[in-house]
Amino acid sequence: MGKLTVGALRAVLLVVLAGTAFVQALMVWTLVSGSDPEGGSMPLTALRVVTVLGMVSVQVALVCVWRLVAMVRRGTVFSHAAFRYVDGVIGAIVAAALVWFSVTAINAPGQREDPGVTVIMGGVGVAILGVALIVLVLRMLLAQAVARDAEATQMQAELDEVI
Repeated sequence: MGKLTVGALRAVLLVVLAGTAFVQALMVWTLVSGSDPEGGSMPLTALRVVTVLGMVSVQVALVCVWRLVAMVRRGTVFSHAAFRYVDGVIGAIVAAALVWFSVTAINAPGQREDPGVTVIMGGVGVAILGVALIVLVLRMLLAQAVARDAEATQMQAELDEVI
């Protein structure tokens, strides 16, 4: 992975991390200070809390991707240490799906005349879970690559002994 690619990815990760932290701070300030311009209606307060939690899941995924990029840069991504970060990404995506399902549930009572919106939102939640499954498949591919790398290292050691 080239320096330009790593730099660009890290810049994007930092911008998204800073943006989510800023929005979280604003939402927490609005909740704590009582300066809610909408008067603190219950669904809006619940949506703010759920949004803060959703952004935590995004931030966890960003940190895990940052660590994986560092491992790629060092050439150590094909090791058992990478599984911790891949598992973190999977967990963050599942958490984001659960947050989205809770947003759907909070929004559903307001959609009684048009339940299609709730169905579409539920479909988006299922799609988010689908992304988690894709990353799980990629984790399995990483496991195969780590096993092959260990096998190649062992064969190289045996070949060195023979020579």
